[in-house]
Amino acid sequence: MKAEVNGLNEKVVKMLAERKMTVSAAESCTGGLFAALITNVSGASEVLNESFVTYANSAKMKYLGVKGETLEKHGAVSYETAFEMAEGLRKNTGADVTVGITGIAGPTGGTKEKPVGLVYVGICVMGETEVKELHLNGSREEVRESTCKITFENIANRIENITKVQ
Repeated sequence: MKAEVNGLNEKVVKMLAERKMTVSAAESCTGGLFAALITNVSGASEVLNESFVTYANSAKMKYLGVKGETLEKHGAVSYETAFEMAEGLRKNTGADVTVGITGIAGPTGGTKEKPVGLVYVGICVMGETEVKELHLNGSREEVRESTCKITFENIANRIENITKVQ
């Protein structure tokens, strides 16, 4: 699994660099793994603007502008929160690609409504934000790795037909 994830992130770093695009990330359940996988690649400094681990709701509000009302109404693990994470990061960083990841990696913390393995990934590319709802199985580590793998796949698909920004 790690080899697959690493291969995808090398592809994404290369694609971003070729297009002179930047990426920023805000992660909760992945705990910085997405950004760590980017920095494993030589040349990451050309594309990675910054990364935040916004585990606490207060951090999501403070650094990303997630609304308290959103967290109260929908919870930290929700489509709406992932959307606001990606959007807020775009507004605060100006990166071409922003990622907001929130979920329940397990093995505890899940409920009937929001089970372990439920992850929302918000990806904003050039101002257009989409959120993916994931239902993943496996250990905590496997949920985190699968989330990153799927996030890299989605970024690659979304930027594939974009030409250089500058």
